[in-house]
Amino acid sequence: MQHFRISFGVTIVLMILSGWWGYSHGGASGLAHALWITAVLGVMEVSLSFDNAVVNASVLRHWNEFWRKLFLTVGILVAVFGMRLVFPLLIVSVATGLGLLDVWTMATTTPEIYAKHLTDAHAEVAAFGGAFLLMVFLNFLFDDGKELHWLGWIEKKANQHGTESLTVLLTLGAVFGCVALVGADEQYKVLTAGVVGVIVYLAVGWISSLLEEDPPEDDDDITEAGVGQIAATLTKGSFGGFLYLEVLDASFSFDGVIGAFAITTDVVVIMLGLAIGAMFVRSLTVFLVHKGTLEEYVYLEHGAHYAIGILAIIMLGSVKYHVPEWFTGLSGVAFIGLSLWSSLRHKRKHAT
Repeated sequence: MQHFRISFGVTIVLMILSGWWGYSHGGASGLAHALWITAVLGVMEVSLSFDNAVVNASVLRHWNEFWRKLFLTVGILVAVFGMRLVFPLLIVSVATGLGLLDVWTMATTTPEIYAKHLTDAHAEVAAFGGAFLLMVFLNFLFDDGKELHWLGWIEKKANQHGTESLTVLLTLGAVFGCVALVGADEQYKVLTAGVVGVIVYLAVGWISSLLEEDPPEDDDDITEAGVGQIAATLTKGSFGGFLYLEVLDASFSFDGVIGAFAITTDVVVIMLGLAIGAMFVRSLTVFLVHKGTLEEYVYLEHGAHYAIGILAIIMLGSVKYHVPEWFTGLSGVAFIGLSLWSSLRHKRKHAT
């Protein structure tokens, strides 16, 4: 439980803030309502983002302790305040032409209007997030470096014929299919958002590969390169991964923000509830890394990526069709559960 101590501490503080906010706006009944909704949103965020935690762990396990701690400190600030508060405010600001302070005033005084503006921007955000997540899934599916194949010959064939170019081609095809679903007045915005999602994924990958360099192999090279240069190389290399995880979190988080408005229009309660969930997702990520869970349950990473693939398709389709949040959450849980079951079978088989 040591990995979750900070999350429990933060939860207590945020629940106190939620209770104070509810009491100040509705007395004792407002306090009880705010606490209940905050708890519900926290659980919802964890259930929707469990696959995100597994994928985060697959990246984070290659980092040193410094970057893991940074992921839990700076990363959580970006995740909570950046992605779950500032990012939605920024979207409404761009859509309405208002300043961020004016949008915040709108969100706290007339939350119904704020929620409408945010929902109206759903198609563009879904196209961006769906395209980015589809790139994540397809690159995993086509990765010829995988030694284990959860779906057998299907993944083997994908490894043989899949390339990064095919990943981009299929994702752009999905974006154009997404464009065909919306009206003429939204097509340009959806197309632009989807293409930007592809560009951001490629840009993060390019930045990561540009900054990462192979460390010196022998002592002479270490002496020549200098400790400072080696440290800088390691830092820059992890920075690329840090960017990747933050954009990945953004793609997951906005869907949760939209879903939260189906439960409450109080933007403060939404932020507090999703912040609690985000903290536990971060702690769960580090727990998976420290316990070596991905090494022990070998198909768990596969299940998480397939869950991301389904989420990407759901997000792209949601530009026209409403998909219930419970279905989105259960689809991810189903893939995680199946991959866990397959991992247990694999573990028993190779233990004998």
